[in-house]
Amino acid sequence: MNKYFIALLSGIIFGLGLSLSQMVNPNKVIDFLDIFGHWDPSLAFVMMGALAVAFISFRIILKRPEPLLEKAFHKSHRTEIDKSLLAGAAIFGIGWGLSGYCPGPAVASLGSGNFEALIMVISIYAGFFSQKWFSSKKF
Repeated sequence: MNKYFIALLSGIIFGLGLSLSQMVNPNKVIDFLDIFGHWDPSLAFVMMGALAVAFISFRIILKRPEPLLEKAFHKSHRTEIDKSLLAGAAIFGIGWGLSGYCPGPAVASLGSGNFEALIMVISIYAGFFSQKWFSSKKF
């Protein structure tokens, strides 16, 4: 099977999972993040399920000598927690909390013609390009 077809099929399944779990609904996500107000813990179960599948899958997959559709695994070898990681995590969290979207659900929401998701995806790419530009500068 073609690796692009597998990637497309995986993306469709991922998007359907995000839709079924309501992670594409920013109000549901904001209610999940509002632990001192109208807290909705249901997305915690979605996250626990995703983490369980990822934990088990990575244990099995990384024992293979190489991936099925690539020549090598593409893993980061960085393990240190530095200022840029903490700043990126903070910016990600602020954006998630303000918009109710993280990147996956924002892209999945594009399929429904959601204008807010379009603004979020444009903002994500603006962040990518800004980071690349700032990291190339010496201040």
